[in-house]
Parts: sequence; structure tokens; C-alpha cells
Amino acid sequence: MSLTYKSSGVDIEAGYESVKLIKESVKKTFTKNVVSDLGGFGGLFAINKDDYEEPILVSGTDGVGTKLKIAFMMDKHDTIGRDCVAMCVNDILCQGAKPLFFLDYIATGKLKPTVVSDIVKGIADGCIDCGASLIGGETAEMPGFYSDGEYDVAGFSVGIADKKKIINGATIKAGDVIIGLPSSGLHSNGYSLVRKVLFDVNRLDVNKKYDGLKGTLGEEILKPTRIYFKPVYDIVQKFNVKGISHITGGGFYENIPRMFEENLTAKIDTSVIETPPIFDFIRKLGNIEIDEMYNTFNMGVGMVLVVSKDDSSQLMKYLDEVNEKAFMLGEIVEGNDGVILCHE
Repeated sequence: MSLTYKSSGVDIEAGYESVKLIKESVKKTFTKNVVSDLGGFGGLFAINKDDYEEPILVSGTDGVGTKLKIAFMMDKHDTIGRDCVAMCVNDILCQGAKPLFFLDYIATGKLKPTVVSDIVKGIADGCIDCGASLIGGETAEMPGFYSDGEYDVAGFSVGIADKKKIINGATIKAGDVIIGLPSSGLHSNGYSLVRKVLFDVNRLDVNKKYDGLKGTLGEEILKPTRIYFKPVYDIVQKFNVKGISHITGGGFYENIPRMFEENLTAKIDTSVIETPPIFDFIRKLGNIEIDEMYNTFNMGVGMVLVVSKDDSSQLMKYLDEVNEKAFMLGEIVEGNDGVILCHE
């Protein structure tokens, strides 16, 4: 018997079919700066250097983590790509960068063209929302490495900013004001704890609607991560934003101190946050301490910005005018505590 690549578990024809299915979604993300087509060994993107005095490229890479397990459970794959884009783009936004292009990596045990198409559609939708072009990617079929029906998704985003406009937190000082933008829910962090509480300990059903939740459990915990490009980049152009923090893994305690010097502390009043019900649902079922929740999840705040006290009222007024909800979270104070959360 003659062995083939297909007999070893890799279906090249399925790969060809996947490319056909994703082509339309990818093309929708192309801007005039894309100077390559699908199928090349590298994606080409032109930068108009005349738009910047001293252009600096800002890059970020991330994945979706074990939130993918929820997509497997629900057999729903058309939003997980948006999560991947959001996790990367939201990170580079923290330096004030404008996203230029995005690349993805999808690895699976057995290639299912329709599933890959759904994933890439979500990636393309996310790219369109932040103005990034999806100029390349890789789909790897790895039999024996992933269980049947499982896959992993990761991404890589590159943005651009003028050197003099890069946000690095260097000017943050005591007295500055902290403003938070709402999250859409859990986003893409803390899912190992989420799965432990909901499915390992309490054996809940993703297809069931539980008291306090608007949709089914699965719908609530699979909500895609919010992409903050439109509000945040607009704010950066209009106001002197001193620092930005993306609230991802590590919650408030790890991420907020990343944007300022060690001799400063963020003092935050959590009572002003409108925390989505899913967080309290998880906390009660898991008997989780409140500080552990803020150390793991975004708790309803996906992005945090620091501005001067003089600019804060104008920024809040502007956000209200453009129908963008925001929370006046607190202020920067002197000290080495990193974050102080006041829960009253």
C-alpha cells in the first residue's frame, strides 16, 4: 500500500477549499495600502511616510485562550476570530497606535473548511471594525496533536504612531483622573476559572438560561471581546491622554499599574462600575472573593484611561455627547501599592 499525506491525516484538498471559502471575507478588509494578494509567502503593506514625522511601528500578539472551549461546546465559531483581533488591537491601542494590518494562525487536528471559514469571517469582521487589513495567515492541520473538533487561534497586529504622540505613561502624576470604558462581558480572560466554576463544579448547561442572565449561559460567556479602536483612537486625537491600560489577564491589579511609574498608585472606586450580571453569577457559584474577581476579570471595565484633572470633565462631556458610556473610576495618588480598590 502506497502512503500519502492524506492517509497520514493531512487533507490538502480541504486546505484548498478553506482558502476558497475565506477569500471573500479577507478581501473585504483590504485597504489601498495592501499591495499583495492572497496566496503569497508574505503580505505586503505600504506605509505613507508623509503622514508621520517619525513613524513608529507598534506590534502585539495574542490568542483567545481557553474561551475556545466554549466555542467547541456550542459548535459556534463565527465570533472567536473577533476575540483574537480585539486582544491584539486593544493592546497596541494602549500606545496610541492606529492598526494597520493583522495576521492570523489557526491550528487544528482535522481541517474543516466551514469551521475555518467561520473563524476567519470573525477575524475579518474585527479587522474591518478597527480599519486593519488581514494580509496573511496560516492554517495548520496537525493530526494527533489536537483532539477532534478542537483548534487554536492566535493573531498578530501591527499599528503605527508618530513618535512624539506615543502614549507611555511618563507624564502621569498624582492628581490625574482615571476613566474607564465598559466591557462587553468577560472578554477573553479568566476562562480557566470560568470553566472550573460553571462546568467542573456546578455542571451547568451552556444551552440553558439561568436567572439573572439575559441570554443562555453559552451566549453570555461567548460574547466577543469589545474592540476599542473607534472610541479610544478618537479620544487620543482630541485629548491629552497620558496613559491607557487594557484590562486583560490579571484584571485590575496587574494591568493598571503597567501604565505608570512604581511610585504611583491608582485609587479606584468600584461602586461606580456597572458590572454585567455574568460576573456576580460566577462569583456566587464559585464562592470567589471579590479581590480575586478583580485580580482575574475585567469586572465590566475593558479599557482604562488617565487624563489630567483639568481634562477629565471635558472628556466625560465629550463621551456623553457621542453616546459613549464611561465611568469616572478615581485618581492617581502617591504610593507604591499599584492599585487600591474601594468597594463601598
